Amino acid sequence: MTEDQIYALLSDSGIFIFGALLLIVVIFKGVRIVPQSEKHVVERFGRLHSVLGPGINFIVPFLDVVKHKISILERQLPNATQDAITKDNVLVQIDTSVFYRILEPEKTVYRIRDVDGAIATTVAGIVRAEIGKMDLDEVQSNRAQLIGQIQTSVEDAVDDWGIEVTRAEILDVNLDQATRDAMLQQLNAERARRAQVTEAEGTKRAVELNADAELYAAEQIAKARRIQADAEAYATAVVAKAIKENGLEAAQYQVALKQVEALNKLGSGDGKQTILVPANALEAFGDAFKMLKGGS
Repeated sequence: MTEDQIYALLSDSGIFIFGALLLIVVIFKGVRIVPQSEKHVVERFGRLHSVLGPGINFIVPFLDVVKHKISILERQLPNATQDAITKDNVLVQIDTSVFYRILEPEKTVYRIRDVDGAIATTVAGIVRAEIGKMDLDEVQSNRAQLIGQIQTSVEDAVDDWGIEVTRAEILDVNLDQATRDAMLQQLNAERARRAQVTEAEGTKRAVELNADAELYAAEQIAKARRIQADAEAYATAVVAKAIKENGLEAAQYQVALKQVEALNKLGSGDGKQTILVPANALEAFGDAFKMLKGGS
């Protein structure tokens, strides 16, 4: 093999190797594999050309350049504390936390430089504005409503930056010591008032129950008296009927029977006792027995 042939062979090999290397570089520059959690912003001659989504993407080598690699995962801003004045002129410190993610990276990279700082400043201003519309009691009791208003306002403010605010949280509402002492005094006074009201209501209820019990007892006594009166009236009617049908003997029998019952009650007492019996008591016993036997 001559020297010229060797040179020709080396030239052909060099061209082949150069072509292979160039092909590898073109493939390396023209194929972009984007992770699921990212989006890539492509520029051509310094201008925005396209945005590459997750997966395999193809670009023009040496003309298109991946300029920005943006994570689309949800992010959390550092917890921030800002002072605000409520509608009733109370100074409060609000601890907030904001979560967001980038949806349109082409807007984010070309319209805002410091995303976190811009969102933090926006949130601080919106929180002060919303707190200024509410009294302290409303801030404490309507925290969910306040969070919703803040999130809506922040979403409207950052929409031009291609950002979605997923959550906005108010972690704590802090008061100065003087305000805390005043609120504690108010709370103690309210508790004392409720205790007095509860005690008064209990006393009132007890009086009402006692009155109801007395009324019920009176009704039962009256009912018993009415029943007793009905029974006595019935007995009187029976006696009157007996007198009418049997004459005076029936009345004498009833009187004698009552005298016997009275003497039985006197003699049924406990212990030793002396009973004075009227002289006509024996006659009453006798008359009663005679009437029972049918004698006159």
